[in-house]
Amino acid sequence: MPVLTIRNLTVRFATATGSFTAVDGIDVSVDKGEVLAIVGESGSGKSVAMLAVMGLLPDTATVTADEMSYDGRDLLRMTERERRTLIGRQITMIFQEPVASLNPSFTAGFQIEEVLRLNLGLSRRAAHQRAIELFTGVGIPDPEEKLRAYPHQMSGGQCQRVMIAIAIASNPRLLIADEPTTALDVTIQKQILDLLMKLQADYGMALILITHDMGVVAETADRVQVQYKGKKMEEADVLTLFENPSHPYTRALLSALPENASGDRLPTVSDYFTEGAAP
Repeated sequence: MPVLTIRNLTVRFATATGSFTAVDGIDVSVDKGEVLAIVGESGSGKSVAMLAVMGLLPDTATVTADEMSYDGRDLLRMTERERRTLIGRQITMIFQEPVASLNPSFTAGFQIEEVLRLNLGLSRRAAHQRAIELFTGVGIPDPEEKLRAYPHQMSGGQCQRVMIAIAIASNPRLLIADEPTTALDVTIQKQILDLLMKLQADYGMALILITHDMGVVAETADRVQVQYKGKKMEEADVLTLFENPSHPYTRALLSALPENASGDRLPTVSDYFTEGAAP
């Protein structure tokens, strides 16, 4: 049984000019120990779909689906209290922009120890010790010192490691990583990706990786789902997708990689569709 199963998910937002459909009937599933990459350009509905799973969309959003289940449990029919027993514990998420995701008013130690005390019921002393272990595990140097640091006193890479430590603190079965290397330099990006893959293997988690970087997909994913304008264009294992993409949009994404460029410019999506035939 998949850890997460979504069928025909639609997310609409009420706006001043009418309803806007951000996610249009997509299906998603991920198994235990699997890495699923959801790729597509900005605005394709990748993050919105996963925020719907987390229950973190604003009141202006309307979420409908034929099925949205975690480990066979219906997420849409759960009460808010029932859902809180899963979200942040068995299902966790790493958000974009780690510095903005951490509360600037509290130390890193306070924020991770709060999670440990709330979700695992640890004492203050036990939570502090576990926080040190988690910071060490995600490669944060001088963990005792960094527990006392505020987000603005740490680098972007260190803040991302803090976010990862918070996300894995409760030993989740499903981790959603939303553009986890955004705004980081290339060296730190590689370190963060390697860390995520190690943790995913060590914990046996299902991992959903949201990205627009096809290079990241090639290095990390078992299976790839391609989205465009809120719809799923294609789904395949990573080798098949890179060697024999079936959808024009997927071919456009792959051809836009610098190493695949030919001529004087990179191709655009429109190059792969006849006029009026874009998805």
